[in-house]
Amino acid sequence: MEPWKTISRDIVLDLGPFLKVERHTIALPGGEIIEDWPWLATPDFVNIAALTEDDEYLCFRQTKYSVRGTTLAPVGGYVEPGEEPLAAAKRELLEETGYVSDQWEYLGEFSVDGNRGNGIAHFYLARHSRQVAEPEADDLEEQVLLRLSRAEVEAAVARGAFKVLPWQTVMALALLRW
Repeated sequence: MEPWKTISRDIVLDLGPFLKVERHTIALPGGEIIEDWPWLATPDFVNIAALTEDDEYLCFRQTKYSVRGTTLAPVGGYVEPGEEPLAAAKRELLEETGYVSDQWEYLGEFSVDGNRGNGIAHFYLARHSRQVAEPEADDLEEQVLLRLSRAEVEAAVARGAFKVLPWQTVMALALLRW
């Protein structure tokens, strides 16, 4: 199978570092040209399923603008320009929780939307995380840091308590590895 090819791209809307809307002209493998293909350009991001030395998952209970009510959330954030995903994961874990880990397992790289872009998700499992500092998160939403058992995370995943798809996915993948 051959990939589609981007012939040209035009920025339709530029809202700074977090969102650009583009119009692409693409060529299909059979030679057909499609104009006006919509594309969302957002930063790549990391989500981390962090396990403490006591085998408890570090999660947040929080709100999010696009989520009704409260949700559970893993540690995560954007990959900064020029930053490697693992470095971003380590930075986010320390900033958001005050924890560090020396045992990182890459759970995969996933396109958020196979046809429209919208960033790449990099998922990690951080084992034996230990607290070395106080959190220094700059998130806009209120967050409460929780320590959940495996059984509590399994139940949360089963009922859809991680209400953002990448969050549900990273936690489900982590459960498969433990």
